[in-house]
Amino acid sequence: MTKAIALFFVLVALIQFIRPIGWPGLTRRKDAWKLVIAGFVFSVVVVGWSLTR
Repeated sequence: MTKAIALFFVLVALIQFIRPIGWPGLTRRKDAWKLVIAGFVFSVVVVGWSLTR
């Protein structure tokens, strides 16, 4: 599941790099790194949560 979410964020970042999405905070091509960081943080939270269960 985490791999699918990470892949989703990478694909959205790639789309952002090609053509900006226009969401708040994502108006420039350089903002693709924000999506990559968000995907990474989300993956870390999901893995950490699953280890504590």
